Order: sequence, then C-alpha cells, then structure tokens
Amino acid sequence: MSTEKALLGAGCFWGVEHILKKIDGIISTEVGYSGGVVKDPTYPLVCSGSTGHAEVVLVEFDPAVISYEKVLDVFFRLHDPTTLNRQHNDIGTQYRSVIFYYNDEQKRIANEVIEKMNISKVFKDPLVTQVREAGEFYSAEDYHQDYLVKNPDGYMCHILRN
Repeated sequence: MSTEKALLGAGCFWGVEHILKKIDGIISTEVGYSGGVVKDPTYPLVCSGSTGHAEVVLVEFDPAVISYEKVLDVFFRLHDPTTLNRQHNDIGTQYRSVIFYYNDEQKRIANEVIEKMNISKVFKDPLVTQVREAGEFYSAEDYHQDYLVKNPDGYMCHILRN
C-alpha cells in the first residue's frame, strides 16, 4: 500500500486528531508542532506563543481510499477556518488554521479548495487558513498522543459538521 502525508493545524490538536483518526482511509495520526523557529519545542513553550509553532496533526492516509482533497474537506468541516489564531476558547497563533504542504500538488489543491470555498460562501466570512510549505515536524509529548482516547472526558472543541 502506498500512503501519503498531510500536516494540518486547526486549533487544539486533541480534537483534530480524535476526529481524523475515525475517517476511513486515515492510517495513522500523530500530534505535534510545526511552523516555528525553535528546535525541539515543548508544549509550554508553544503555548507561550513565542516559538511560532502551530499545534498540528500529522496524518498518514491511503490515497486509494481517501484523496488529499477529501482529507482537506474533513479538515475544513471540523474547525472554523475564518477566525484568525483562534478556535473557540483557544486563542493564540499556535491555534491558527494552517495547511502545511509536502509538494506542489498539495499546495495547488489546498489553494484551489480555499478559493472554491470562498467563492461558494460555504462560510459567511473569508477563510484565513494559511498554506505553507511543510518544515520540521516535532512530535508532541506522549501524554498528548491519543489524548481523548486516554481521557474521554477531556476538553474537545471540535465537531465534524455536515
């Protein structure tokens, strides 16, 4: 089986991971940090807003089952991509809406999906989702991995809209 990767930031990574791992064709997920300037960031450092990192989910998927465009469809349905540096009560640049692409095809698809959504007014306000080249991914601390499986009553601010 040939797999691909997607790297997505949509607010607190706990809820994003929890939803994505239930989608058919998603092979694995890992929460972490990307897009910043500090090597080996820690959760407290990222939460300080000083590193430039976003909380992200690294997704491995089977393109024979789910396309990159469909992964992005789920991504946009599970958060509000019109709020800058905020998802619900989580505020800060680490909670920004961002797609980190791994190749020119992913970049093209991400920009096309955003353009179509803005034109069709799927959301009443324009999308503020960033599209950036993927850089270093840093895995989050172990207690963050599968957090909502380990802590079923834990904080989750994401839902998958139709």
